[in-house]
Amino acid sequence: MKPGPRNLITDVEGLTVGNAEDTKVRTGSTVLLGDKPFTAAVCVMGGAPGTRETDLLAPDKLVQEVDALVLSGGSTFGLDAASGAVDGLREMGRGFVVGDARVPIVPGAILFDLINGGDKSWTENPYKRLGRDALAAAGKDFGLGSVGAGYGATTGSYKGGLGSASAVLSNGLAVGALVAVNALGSPTVGDSHHFWAAHWEIDGEFGGFGAPPTAIPLDEPVPRKRLGEATTIAIVATDAILTQAQAKRMATAAHDGMARALVPSHTPFDGDLIFAAATGRKTLPDPVADPFLLGHVAASCLSRAIARAIYLAQPIEGDLQEAWVSRHKRTVTSG
Repeated sequence: MKPGPRNLITDVEGLTVGNAEDTKVRTGSTVLLGDKPFTAAVCVMGGAPGTRETDLLAPDKLVQEVDALVLSGGSTFGLDAASGAVDGLREMGRGFVVGDARVPIVPGAILFDLINGGDKSWTENPYKRLGRDALAAAGKDFGLGSVGAGYGATTGSYKGGLGSASAVLSNGLAVGALVAVNALGSPTVGDSHHFWAAHWEIDGEFGGFGAPPTAIPLDEPVPRKRLGEATTIAIVATDAILTQAQAKRMATAAHDGMARALVPSHTPFDGDLIFAAATGRKTLPDPVADPFLLGHVAASCLSRAIARAIYLAQPIEGDLQEAWVSRHKRTVTSG
């Protein structure tokens, strides 16, 4: 297993990603777009999710494919980012055909970033615009760190952000992850520069610092954010042909990667959620073993993506929380 050429979720054939931010509000949105409709599923394991159109992702529902997925800041207000993406897709002629109408199918999920220091006194919800702008920006290459849905994110220890990672398997299948990290938990071991995800790192993609040299602390976790301010939302994707049931199993397995990279995860106050996307470009070489392998690789990609989000987040004037790079710049510079 090795990273794809970009080490981004867009190494999965058929996918592009776009980001948009509002620096005044200190928030943003991210759109994952398929070049054609793709199979999607969702697994929610946090206690406080915020979602749009996730019911239709169940295997027994009529619509089996979606046009795009949206991750956004803004709590309930941010769900409107999907509306902007829907408008843009309609103009592109995309959508589920019903008679003479086309209805773009765009599930979404949000995180809470409403008290991060930005100006939230808007008279018109900015998220519809952000969703449309993110859709328009979709491409194979996109930024990480303090961008898109991760722009205003925070965690239990450091500033949050947007992360991505990919892997190419020996059987030729590709897997990728995209995540906006806004967790109640921490991505690092204590206050150190060591990431919980260190065991899954490839080629020094988040510093190459390895596991901490001392024992892992066993103290009871104390939330450093106010309860309700959290949520990590993610997408894992593959170019394999999967049913919705198989895609859901991949999303479920990927939650292991979240728990490995953020401690604690899946709390009553996080809306932790993972979408799965399957673009259907390749047949599973082994229909029995490969779904197991996809879940494992999706989990490892997500762990890596979470650490990369924190590692690449940048300090911005007015931040209420320190960026990892600010505290550990000397460590990074000196290697």
